Amino acid sequence: MRYLFTLICLLCLVNISAAQTVSPKILSMKDRAAVINRLLEDKVENYLPAIMSREGIDMWIVISREYNEDPIIKTLLPAEWLAARRRTILVFFNKPDGSGIETLAVARYDVGSTFKSAWNKEEQPDQWKRLAELVRERNPKKIGINKSKYFGLTDGIVSTDLEEFTAALDKKDMQKITSAEKLAIGWLETRTEAEMAIYPHITRISHEIIQEAFSDKVITAGVTTTEDVVWWMRERVRELKLQTWFHPTIDVQRADPENFDHLRTFSKRPDKNVILPGDLLHCDFGITYLRLNTDQQQHAYILKPGEKEVPSFLVEAFKNGNRLQDIFTGNFKEGRTGNEVLKMSREMAIKEGIKPSIYTHPIGYHGHASGTTLGMWDSQGGVPVTGDYPLHLNTAYSIELNAATYIKEWDKEIRIMLEEEAFFDKTGVWYIDGRQTEIMTIPRVPAKQK
Repeated sequence: MRYLFTLICLLCLVNISAAQTVSPKILSMKDRAAVINRLLEDKVENYLPAIMSREGIDMWIVISREYNEDPIIKTLLPAEWLAARRRTILVFFNKPDGSGIETLAVARYDVGSTFKSAWNKEEQPDQWKRLAELVRERNPKKIGINKSKYFGLTDGIVSTDLEEFTAALDKKDMQKITSAEKLAIGWLETRTEAEMAIYPHITRISHEIIQEAFSDKVITAGVTTTEDVVWWMRERVRELKLQTWFHPTIDVQRADPENFDHLRTFSKRPDKNVILPGDLLHCDFGITYLRLNTDQQQHAYILKPGEKEVPSFLVEAFKNGNRLQDIFTGNFKEGRTGNEVLKMSREMAIKEGIKPSIYTHPIGYHGHASGTTLGMWDSQGGVPVTGDYPLHLNTAYSIELNAATYIKEWDKEIRIMLEEEAFFDKTGVWYIDGRQTEIMTIPRVPAKQK
């Protein structure tokens, strides 16, 4: 069934994309909705029961009010729903006989094709009492709600809803309430076979936008500023009828006294930072498409007059970045925590003479998603709690890190800052649409001219 579903999704992408002449290929809003809804149905039916069983929760209740949404409910609503309506309550019941999952909406109407309405207001005017009836009728062993101290995306139930929900329950059912933290993380972090059939296409679109931004179509040395490129990327995303989930950044490293500063990359940079020949450019960029996100960092070099290739000292520095990626992803193992992988990888890199900084995060429905945290740029000794969460198979990550290298020619240390989407499964870690292994040149130089 899953293979058939994957094939249908791929055919949808290929057939519609083939009718378009402009690259990258983007689906219409109508066709995006169809894909999103099929992905949702597949994941609820074929993946959620196993996640609920793994975490020992047989009933999961997600409660949200219009314009004050639980972050997770937006991953559960059909594509045609842009927000919760009034108070939207979704109930998942993993049937004890193993026959599958029951999905209900305590609402006046069905919520898409996945959730069937289970509330007739004329028969039971009180929405909370109807929810309590559904709980009592199914008699679950554990009732999971989205409450969490450390994972923000799984802490979506608001205090008023929690108070009114528990007040409506029988005492014995109230005692069954538990945090659905790990169940919710499992829902968010698990990537399905059908999603992974589509994710390379999404990642490629993002890569193509970066390649276009880092070209002489956009950049004229001595004229274009870093902010010009940032806003070109924002406009390009809108032209393609896409969204970016964060404001892009463009940074410059060059032969000057200024050293790399992480805090500076997150603050306002000079508007008139003109891009010059000999500059090493870096971008941080991502898009949202079909409810999945990208987060990528790549480099380009502005050729000086007469140059036909990137200087060898930058090429060698870039190799250190790729090597750090290899060391890091080679340490992924199911059940190993993020802090364990971070420690092992840093020790191995330092032993090889690489100066590492690793700050990798899960990605999927959210750019900075819930799951295993593998370092933060200001927490290289490990991250409490979120870094102690173990790696699970079939999860995606932004492999984000940098390798520092002293450049004698510039008399300073530079950072090769890389970030690429990757998928972790039983075969290991593989890049969803490849990774950058060579610094781009602006302008591009055909191979025969080098």
